[in-house]
Amino acid sequence: MTSAGPDPGAPLTPGQPGGGGVPPGETPPGEDSTAGAGPLETYNPTRGWGKGPVIVIGVCVVLMFVLFIVWAAIV
Repeated sequence: MTSAGPDPGAPLTPGQPGGGGVPPGETPPGEDSTAGAGPLETYNPTRGWGKGPVIVIGVCVVLMFVLFIVWAAIV
């Protein structure tokens, strides 16, 4: 009993020479990294928080501290 092999149509496959290799022009390009994947990042702030939010939070903290001191003095 003779077998034709795992892929009987292999010699007829285009781009494959008799040696079984693939010529350089037939190979796909290498994969790119994922650094270029996704949408372009347009909002990229260079500094941290702005002055406005820091001032508002600071005033709230000082106000709460003063209110706790006054409440502790009354009770």
